[in-house]
Amino acid sequence: MTDRALYVIAYDISEPRRLRRALITVRAYASGGQKSVHECYLSPSECLQLSRKLHRILHAGTDSLVIIRLDPRARPRCLGIARPPSNARVLYVG
Repeated sequence: MTDRALYVIAYDISEPRRLRRALITVRAYASGGQKSVHECYLSPSECLQLSRKLHRILHAGTDSLVIIRLDPRARPRCLGIARPPSNARVLYVG
């Protein structure tokens, strides 16, 4: 199985049509998230593929995107009703 890492992907997109396209694109890879911030377990090739897809959607002059790879040694801290990310070794497609 490919080694996957947990990434946080966040974007700020000014135009509603591009925003919707970005949301659909990221949700195809996401294991969780809200509005414009998503948790994604990605292999290196999936991260590159997602980055390229988003690069084609975003407008460099008005939009922003950040992809952050989280340290696998760090334990997630959740507040409120938040739940920790699911196990990265299990991938369910259904």
